[in-house]
Amino acid sequence: MTRSVKQDKNKKPQPSKPENPWIELAQTVVTAVVLALGIRTFVAEARYIPSSSMEPTLQINDRLIIEKLSYHFREPIRGDVVVFNPTEALKAQDFHDAFIKRIIGLPGETVEVKIGKVLVNGEEITETYIAEDPNYDYGPVKVPEGQYLVLGDNRNNSYDSHYWGFVPQDKIIGKAFVRFWPFNRLGSLDQQPLYPGEVDNVDRSQQSLLIGY
Repeated sequence: MTRSVKQDKNKKPQPSKPENPWIELAQTVVTAVVLALGIRTFVAEARYIPSSSMEPTLQINDRLIIEKLSYHFREPIRGDVVVFNPTEALKAQDFHDAFIKRIIGLPGETVEVKIGKVLVNGEEITETYIAEDPNYDYGPVKVPEGQYLVLGDNRNNSYDSHYWGFVPQDKIIGKAFVRFWPFNRLGSLDQQPLYPGEVDNVDRSQQSLLIGY
């Protein structure tokens, strides 16, 4: 049997006490901080470019958005510009800050640099994004499973895989998605897919996750 609630009709309702504005402000700030931390940890974050190693694609002091979602659903592909934490080899050299480079070699591939060209599995790849042809020879080396070979677009002024080795996938923070500063160069980093045949090989159900392509 449901009990009824008897109200005293003669009793006036008590006005609710106004909340302390400082408490409201604190709640708002805490909520905003939690949301910001969640977004930065799991979704995206802003980064700036401190060096010339990715010129001409990225200039010193460019500001970028790094998205972190797509690699939970697909593997990195050749041409992706990625931000990654220092590898063990870099930590041993006392590097602590994140790096940004372009993925060139995928797991299991053999990469070689000679006569100013980059060869993957013995075939030259087209590179429309580099500052100049590399003036060094490297390899051939086979990229280990679960790791990537990365190079800077400023090929002759970049401290990258041809010096210190490969990047394990679990070191990758995310993919450089869009430049938001300066305004006169606002937009995605690569206007067209660099290697469209490889993009086509990605499962069609994942195409919407190829952010920036």
